[in-house]
Amino acid sequence: MARRTRHGRDVNGILLLDKPQGYTSNQALQEVKRLFQARKAGHTGSLDPIATGLLPLCFGEATKISRFLLDADKRYWTQIRLGVTTETLDVEGAVVETRPVTVTRADIETALPQFAGEIEQVPPMYSAIKLDGQPLYKLARQGIEVPREPRRVTVHEIGLLAYHDDRVEIEIRCSSGFYVRSLAHDLGAALGCGGHVTALRRLGVGGFRVEDAVTLEQLKAAGEPADLDRLLMPSDGGLSHLPGVRLSRDAAYFACRGQPVKATGAPATGWVRMYTAEGERFLGVGQVLQDGRVAPKRLLQHH
Repeated sequence: MARRTRHGRDVNGILLLDKPQGYTSNQALQEVKRLFQARKAGHTGSLDPIATGLLPLCFGEATKISRFLLDADKRYWTQIRLGVTTETLDVEGAVVETRPVTVTRADIETALPQFAGEIEQVPPMYSAIKLDGQPLYKLARQGIEVPREPRRVTVHEIGLLAYHDDRVEIEIRCSSGFYVRSLAHDLGAALGCGGHVTALRRLGVGGFRVEDAVTLEQLKAAGEPADLDRLLMPSDGGLSHLPGVRLSRDAAYFACRGQPVKATGAPATGWVRMYTAEGERFLGVGQVLQDGRVAPKRLLQHH
């Protein structure tokens, strides 16, 4: 059987996209991949179609470190409408219940602290979480609701920005796995009136900020695919939260062949970024072993 030809350019690096409303994360990815004429690309965690904001896209070798962006902390701005509950917990779902709102700003400020710190959160039925290999949202569309296990998530910061016309604006910095739609539902329940997300914008992922992102319109106006490459960040750009270690020439040689090595400046535990001794080449990501050596886990090829 003939091997299928792989089309596209070899593109490596990270693009910070400001995802437009109405696109799924995968639709946005495919559009950008087409503009770059890239062979290989992936996104780093889904945003709902109603959401806008920061969606880091990894190209080529950078896809090997996408999981570290997937697991990074996130920052969101959201608007929640009180008094109306929907099937999807956001503005796209059918209205399930409408209740009067007699909530004051002080009531909201009193309720918010219960959602700070390490909390248990039940994911929404309309989510990509799988049950027996089937995404929950497919079951939800068939009118099937199944019990969901609460998940432990961390909210580092949560603050009330504004409240008017039954609409609450909140900014949140949280761990991965946090659902803003579940927060809207739970806050509405705590206030006794229900609630759903009417707008959502992702402001940050790890050390990345939406202010540094580009829009689809900017990409379309940027010219040829090779011109777009100037917008890419290096593959280690999303790993600033991991300590960096330098490997001697010999250590780099053996690390690139998958062997644990000694590294200068390695912490006692955890994940690290691995560089050559001069720091000019990013080799990949490793994990510190009990004996202090660094075991390479995700190695990047250099072109």
